[in-house]
Amino acid sequence: MGRSWDCMGDCADMHSYMSRCHSCRVHSGCFMVYDQANYMGNSYFMRRGEYGDYMNMFGWNNCIRSCRYIPMYRGNYRMRIYDRNDFGGQMHEFMDDCDNCMDRYRMNGCMSCHVMDGHWLMYEQPHYRGRMWYFGPGEYRNFMNMGWGNMRFMSMRRVMDSWY
Repeated sequence: MGRSWDCMGDCADMHSYMSRCHSCRVHSGCFMVYDQANYMGNSYFMRRGEYGDYMNMFGWNNCIRSCRYIPMYRGNYRMRIYDRNDFGGQMHEFMDDCDNCMDRYRMNGCMSCHVMDGHWLMYEQPHYRGRMWYFGPGEYRNFMNMGWGNMRFMSMRRVMDSWY
């Protein structure tokens, strides 16, 4: 209800289009939404559907301030994770979802990664729980330098084309 604005891609600061965004409808595709400008703060993954009361659903006390479009991908998925910054320590390569790094690989968490193929969501707790972050293709050397403090990721899943 109220004023609306259509977003077709990334938007680093929605404030210039509307002062507050308290509900959302995704017509197609997948997006990550953030409660701070410049893709910072709490984030949540949204696929096609209506999110009329996402603030209570996600436990947020703020509104959507930025969003990032996740492009559809239909190829192979491949990511290497490391238990230390700068691609150090123990390394494992993933081509499918992992609901618990500790159980599967005896890893204490992931502190850096290299996404070679696909788009991934990583979670701070096992079984896809807790805060989540989106990772597209690229190198992520140090999660602390990315403003996430001492974040350790414990589970990860692929953003699949069937989600679109």
